[in-house]
Amino acid sequence: MAEHLLGVISDTHGLLRAEALTALAGCELIIHAGDIGTPDVLARLREVAPVVAVRGNNDREAWARTLPDTDVVQIDGLYLYVLHDVKELDLDPRAAGFCAVIAGHSHRPRVEEQDGVLFLNPGSAGPRRFTLPITLARVRVRGQALTATIVHLDQTERSP
Repeated sequence: MAEHLLGVISDTHGLLRAEALTALAGCELIIHAGDIGTPDVLARLREVAPVVAVRGNNDREAWARTLPDTDVVQIDGLYLYVLHDVKELDLDPRAAGFCAVIAGHSHRPRVEEQDGVLFLNPGSAGPRRFTLPITLARVRVRGQALTATIVHLDQTERSP
């Protein structure tokens, strides 16, 4: 049974931390769920692995106009739906055959199953917003099973 490791990142807003690149090392695909900030972020991620990226509400410059609002990632017969803001989800993911919905926007990490569909928000890996953590996610695909793990990049910034 093949096993795949995907990296999921969002809301970098132009800041790609060294810790994020380290956490994504070894991933065979990186999914960026929008609010990328600059094309340089995507170029640097592509040095680690191929990248699937969607446009976020703050990605308004000319370079970002070529990015889709939504995308579909297929891996070993499983389909993952990618968009920036889960509130803009305009389909029933289970009925449409998706096993996961990946979205960013809120800067709040979330791994939750609803009606047999994994909802994943990797949180924000960019500039800190309020007291929210700095995170991304790793998704392990093994057979028909998905396992998502939130990776905290700001452990050294936390006070005891």
